Amino acid sequence: MVAGSTALLAAPEKKTILILGGTGFLGPATVDAATARGHKLTLFNRGRTRPGLFPNIEVLHGDRDPKVDEGLKALEGRKWDAVIDNSGSFPRMVGASAKLLAPNVKQYIYISSISAYADNSEEHADEGARLATMSDPTIEKITGQTFGPLKVLCEKATQEALPGRAAIVRPGYIVGPDDPSGRFTYWPVRLDRGGEVLAPGAPSDPLQIIDVRDLGAWLILMVEQGTTGVFNATGPKSRLAWGDVLQACRKATKSESTLTWVPAEWIAKQGEEIFPIWAPYRGETKGFHTWKNTRAVNAGLTFRPYQATVADTLAWYKTQEQGGRTRLAGPTAAKESELLAAWKRQLTTTPK
Repeated sequence: MVAGSTALLAAPEKKTILILGGTGFLGPATVDAATARGHKLTLFNRGRTRPGLFPNIEVLHGDRDPKVDEGLKALEGRKWDAVIDNSGSFPRMVGASAKLLAPNVKQYIYISSISAYADNSEEHADEGARLATMSDPTIEKITGQTFGPLKVLCEKATQEALPGRAAIVRPGYIVGPDDPSGRFTYWPVRLDRGGEVLAPGAPSDPLQIIDVRDLGAWLILMVEQGTTGVFNATGPKSRLAWGDVLQACRKATKSESTLTWVPAEWIAKQGEEIFPIWAPYRGETKGFHTWKNTRAVNAGLTFRPYQATVADTLAWYKTQEQGGRTRLAGPTAAKESELLAAWKRQLTTTPK
């Protein structure tokens, strides 16, 4: 049975579920899993992102910030079995929704991030690893420096409002069809374009990804089982090699391509983060793609084959209108060519 296939069967007990958000990337995957299992859903959002996406599901409008317009007023007095919060970024706002809903819900699932951890240099760390901190917890601006610490503070606000009833989910890179970030999508699309492809690092470098559909299905399983605790939602179950992913990208397309592997040390000297998803298997990021997921797997998280994620992502990308396609992360064709040329020049000038 492939991951997520349980979503095709009706759940033995129907739950009422509130999703804070619901129309972005993870939201629709969670909605699909929940509706396929027969649960009753309510979405709470501002009504700005794809407002007509789920015409047959109850939608309450408001704002995560209780100080803006009607704020959380639409949630007052309502009861649900579980809340899935995948849109909370600031502790003041997450704390407000968690406190408001605490008397009327049994379980609150907060979607955090693997970026909540302070140190990515150690391999195979688990949920007990040191968390990120920030000097000013009142900052409400997301940057590379504040994203992780803010997630930690949101986790704390959730746990304080619902002690013993909170589940904290820390995903790594969420990938798959409908991904608006263009990060993972860059690779199957780039291989589909064909030609010489610059592959950073080494084929044996580790990579952790989780298909959005597998994550959405697992969140619904957590609701059905009343799961609480803290979990690293990274995949797959066993170590995945970066080179295997790129080979899967090649097999998903009929285009002719070749991979030119360029060492992480040389990539780092270029002075910028160029390639999405991959992280140098060295120094401060050596453990970035090696987080332990044993606790989540034991709680029912399963994974479809990464080859299926690659193929489905490429197929989804090609269905988009040419002018409205997701903007891809990663280098432009010109930048990639420039880097390849520079690497080859170094090879020919380096003394042997």
